[in-house]
Amino acid sequence: QVQLVESGGGLVQAGGSLRLSCAASGRTFSGAAMGWFRQAPGKERELVATSGGSGSTYVVDSVKGRFTISRDVVKNMVYLQMNSLKPEDTGIYYCAARTTGVYSLNEERYPYWGQGTLVTVSS
Repeated sequence: QVQLVESGGGLVQAGGSLRLSCAASGRTFSGAAMGWFRQAPGKERELVATSGGSGSTYVVDSVKGRFTISRDVVKNMVYLQMNSLKPEDTGIYYCAARTTGVYSLNEERYPYWGQGTLVTVSS
């Protein structure tokens, strides 16, 4: 049974930092794409950052220069380092994984999802 479990969310002031972690179990994702999505209140879920099995990464423009996605393939984990947080970064952050190594910008290409972790950025 595949599980993705996020942690590291919380309340932070604008300008602060948080590091989200996602622990995968049930299978190895070392060669698969994994990513982070978020859903702000009243909005649809959107991609934040994703990483392919080869180590390639993609970060959306709204967080570029502030957020970094990284992975520890030995530990079967993916991280999202978030710096210079803004109130508009508030939302539930989800970890997701594919079964192939090519990352996708389309959430429908990710069959595995975590339950999410809440990030709240106060102004």
